[in-house]
Amino acid sequence: MAAARAAAAVDAYQHNTLIRAAADHRSLLLAFRAMLREGVAADHFTFPFALKALAQAHHRSPPPCAAATATATTTLGCLHAQMVKSGHGANVYAASALVHAYVSRADAASARAVFDAARHRNVVTWTAMIAGHAAAGEAREAVALFREAVARGQEVNGITVAQVMGACAQSRDLKSGRWVHATLRRWGVEPILLDVALATAVLHMYASCGGLDAAFEVFDKMPRRNEVSWNAMAEVCSRHGRQDKVLEVFPGMHSVGMKPDKVTWLSILRACTSKGAAGLGQGVHAYMEKTIGHRHVAVCTSLMDMYSKIGNARSALQIFQCLKRKDLMAWTSMIIGLAKHGHGKDAVQLFNQMQHGGVVPDHVAFVGVLTACSHAGMVDEARKYFDSMWNHYGIRPTIKHYGCMIDLFSRAGRLAEAEGMMQMMPIQPSVTMWGSMMNGCKVHGRADIAERVGKQVAELNPQFGAIYVIMSNIYAEIVLPSVQLLTLYVAWKERGTVEPANELYSGNGEQYRNTRYRSTKRELV
Repeated sequence: MAAARAAAAVDAYQHNTLIRAAADHRSLLLAFRAMLREGVAADHFTFPFALKALAQAHHRSPPPCAAATATATTTLGCLHAQMVKSGHGANVYAASALVHAYVSRADAASARAVFDAARHRNVVTWTAMIAGHAAAGEAREAVALFREAVARGQEVNGITVAQVMGACAQSRDLKSGRWVHATLRRWGVEPILLDVALATAVLHMYASCGGLDAAFEVFDKMPRRNEVSWNAMAEVCSRHGRQDKVLEVFPGMHSVGMKPDKVTWLSILRACTSKGAAGLGQGVHAYMEKTIGHRHVAVCTSLMDMYSKIGNARSALQIFQCLKRKDLMAWTSMIIGLAKHGHGKDAVQLFNQMQHGGVVPDHVAFVGVLTACSHAGMVDEARKYFDSMWNHYGIRPTIKHYGCMIDLFSRAGRLAEAEGMMQMMPIQPSVTMWGSMMNGCKVHGRADIAERVGKQVAELNPQFGAIYVIMSNIYAEIVLPSVQLLTLYVAWKERGTVEPANELYSGNGEQYRNTRYRSTKRELV
């Protein structure tokens, strides 16, 4: 009898070794089925090994195809069924591994069903379930489960605390985050002093929930900091508009011999751009040239954006040309930068190069090229790009794309086309569009179109008080007959439009004075 048990144990050990070594879902399923086919009984190691191997195979694999997903689902279902059938469902390690396996498959509902049915739970089981809720976007459930664990006197570890802090950050639940922090302190544990990863999780929680002062306090008390904690602090300051604090990150890291990484550079460059700190930005650029060069496309794109926003399109273009690999964001940033600084034709040429290089433009890239066409007066080219959005790329134009076209037509004096597009577009025209249209009427002396547009605004948008006065000024300048001007004034007055003050601004930021309009109105009324 003893010899038979020993032989069975050897057989189980051999099969467990094969299961544990499985590199993918298919080989795991084959190894487990071979064990069943040979009549070898699973022991208390089999299911934890198999489920852990399944989760690891999922994380190692590239984005799965439908067939791979089906195989993984079949394998997990088979393991779960055999675990229950063989009576190993009461094994706390197997139950914990099963919860984790379902969590790794983003199946929080099945994981919770296993968790609730488990007769025994340990810290791994609780932590896996809390992580599962957090990963599924169910932050409140994760926090509630942690509260339940504490109420039951369940042991927790640093991973548990980090997961629940992440859930509090996700749901912006500052009250629960403070409660977790206070609970740990009551237990005589200060997570800030215990572990740098745990301290960073606490820092991230306070920052995400708006507790900026508490986040600063946590950061200042941390005895050790790594790149993650420095970057978390930079992100916190950037999100809350404290660009001055972001700019302290670089010298702070440098003083302790820590090198900034990609995330650090992105935060610092965003701060330089926001603060208009051109000199500091150029200094950062010089340091980057000596250290990381142009390896990171995202960092170089942020640097290009900084130079574009301070009006230095030439430096932005030099960086762009140094990039060995250019992604869509880099192309788009450069196109928009050139367009905004009067280099419309260069921006259009760059857009064409991008297309020829096989990079597919998105809706932002099309805003850039349409803006470039508008500034360069390239009406026909803009129309071609606009039509290609839907016809070639399936991109539905937004109000920004229509706005670019209306502005372009109005600048070029093609007001009938602008009017036609405004009538046909499926989006309600914005104040900026009306302003562009009326500016075109003013510049090109089209009183007839101005009158039609004015009536449309009076009918469709009676509360656009500012635009009414803009149009009245334009009507006066293009010598609209007094009777027609009076008709429009009465229409606006009947709709309860409030008479604006002496000065106002249109949606596109241009200033108009309505002094002449007021005098004309007095003459008419």
